[in-house]
Amino acid sequence: MTTRPYSGIWPVAPTPFTETGAVDDDGMRRVIDCMIDQGCDGICILANFSEQFLISDAERAHLTRLCLEHVDGRIPVIVTISHFATDIAVARAREAKELGAAIVMMMAPYHGALLKGNAQQTFEQFARVGEVGIPIMIQDAPLSGVELPVPLLARMATEIEMVKLFKIESAGVATKMRALLEAGGDAIEGPFDGEEAITLLADLDAGATGSMTSGLIPDLIRPVITAHAAGDRDAAVAGYTRVLPVINHENRQCGFRAAKAAMVEGGVIKSDFCRHPIDPLPAPTREELLGLMRPLDPIVLSWGR
Repeated sequence: MTTRPYSGIWPVAPTPFTETGAVDDDGMRRVIDCMIDQGCDGICILANFSEQFLISDAERAHLTRLCLEHVDGRIPVIVTISHFATDIAVARAREAKELGAAIVMMMAPYHGALLKGNAQQTFEQFARVGEVGIPIMIQDAPLSGVELPVPLLARMATEIEMVKLFKIESAGVATKMRALLEAGGDAIEGPFDGEEAITLLADLDAGATGSMTSGLIPDLIRPVITAHAAGDRDAAVAGYTRVLPVINHENRQCGFRAAKAAMVEGGVIKSDFCRHPIDPLPAPTREELLGLMRPLDPIVLSWGR
């Protein structure tokens, strides 16, 4: 088994809305309970797959408190705090820590396609957040459009005490993961992949100890990670091969809409409403997703029935 402190499956919780588009508080609590019952090692809230870009600041503050109070220490929670403004990122980190979050996750500072922090500004933002005194996961995501080369990531890991975890989602994850672990050594306490685990097996081979997927099938992905960590690569390959069609369909056809569609099907939440300008999941795509999932019998499809 791995000796790195952070490992396992830490999926992103979707944010449910009512049919009229309001945040569904009861549905959010049920999402959390379902994900805990799926055997997750931790949960991430307010991430991109939580539709953070469609949520107001007031809703964000409300959801942070609601989720952390409802989890009530049953499982570690990562709160996403990304913002272009460093002072706002720091304030969000402080709030998350005060409410009981275990970790905060943040992307490099960016706004739109052209406003991006340079390497020194990015380092300084993470250092400022680090002063809050809560572990930080750096999300190296294509969405930001910010290049985070391995030397910069390793420098942040070794020079900023609270930078401990990395979610690598850029192109060529496995190659970058190997280079990061070589450069950062023991300062890399939680090397994770993401992107719905679409490259999970290669990333585990490269040294990843965990994955931040969606809330769709974490109960079926977790055994792949644990088998690989235990040295049983054959079992990991077999498990991954079994679930890969679902992962591929989610990653290439559905995006964050997949988890909520499955949660409606399984009685976890009442609606998979999409806030404009996001289009609803097309009916054929939904049926293809559920058709791939049903033979695997994931918890999400029966949890609320």
